[in-house]
Amino acid sequence: MKIAGMIAEYNPFHNGHAWHIAETRRAIGGESGILCVMSGHWTQGGDCAIFDKWTRATFALEGGADLVLELPTVWAASSAEHFARGAVETLAACGVVDFLSFGSECGTLEDLRDAATCLDSEGYPAALKGFLREGMSFPAARAAAVRDRIGAAGECLSHPNNNLGVEYLRALMRMSARIEPMTIKRHGCTHHAAGEDAAFLPATALRKMLREGTPDEVAPFVRDATELRLRKETCADLRHVERAMLARLRGMSAADFAALPDGGVAEGLPERLRRCARQACGVAEFLAHAKTKRYPHARLRRLLLWAFLGLTAENRPPHPLYLRVLGSNARGHEILRRMKGTATLPVLTKPAHVKNLGQEAQALFRCEARATDLYALCFPNPRPCGLEWHSSPVDAAEDLG
Repeated sequence: MKIAGMIAEYNPFHNGHAWHIAETRRAIGGESGILCVMSGHWTQGGDCAIFDKWTRATFALEGGADLVLELPTVWAASSAEHFARGAVETLAACGVVDFLSFGSECGTLEDLRDAATCLDSEGYPAALKGFLREGMSFPAARAAAVRDRIGAAGECLSHPNNNLGVEYLRALMRMSARIEPMTIKRHGCTHHAAGEDAAFLPATALRKMLREGTPDEVAPFVRDATELRLRKETCADLRHVERAMLARLRGMSAADFAALPDGGVAEGLPERLRRCARQACGVAEFLAHAKTKRYPHARLRRLLLWAFLGLTAENRPPHPLYLRVLGSNARGHEILRRMKGTATLPVLTKPAHVKNLGQEAQALFRCEARATDLYALCFPNPRPCGLEWHSSPVDAAEDLG
């Protein structure tokens, strides 16, 4: 059995995700396994996931995935480079993944590989600094530096999923991982806008509909089983904890902001954030005051999230320390049995297994537990603490026919 790895947030799982899984399975063989590494309760955009990770794992299993592993928050809520590195290293540590399948706007590997090679070339840092000195934001300067060096192929960095794909390729190259990359062209829409295909709508639009209480509008863009579950689920929303976030910011010093990952010490960002935190009367106002061309919203939202969660750069280990199972079906159980002989990291199928880990791994799990306790406040009716320690993986084992 060939196994394809995927990296996703599934926030929420929709028709485009199901199509990606189906196309991947068609490309490598109908009996292939699909192993997904999925963000937990916090996302790369500095937001809370709209549904808890066990619910989203259930949607993924119903949509064609076989095994869902968690990407811990310290990588899931990080820049594209760290997000990709943590996820790819998690896939590689399983020891069973043959392919890494990811969606992209371009749908081909050639330009993405050229961009990945350029980003790791000797001349790239100097080119990047030149564009940063012109006042560009980091993402714009990064894309401009690559275009300057490799020409039209660098245009691929103008699209978010191409960007992530490039980082996946960089991670694979750095690790010399024996995983073959493959990319599936995103179907029907870009990341932020509806496309021509009426069956597809991006997750950003679906989250907006769900949080505004219009599940009927979501129905055409998700699988039937998912749609039925969506009607029973309560959405998480960061608005429920915004005052708590602001309280945390007001108590932070410049040194506290400097301890955050990508905190911009050399750029003077910590002091700017301290001032903005004391002036702002809301999260939106804080972000508006702090934002400049150099400090885009995505970076600031991640810094804000890490501050709220009480995490610092020191909480992110150099590499993943365990493989946390969120859910599996019958084929996923088979993959897990194979992983017993191949995995290079401990596999956690029960929270109780945490006590068998080393101290560093236990500390990482405790960070995740704290992040889940704070996520529990993002619902209209807060949920209790301790869910991380008492929630078992979803077992969707059934006859695959």
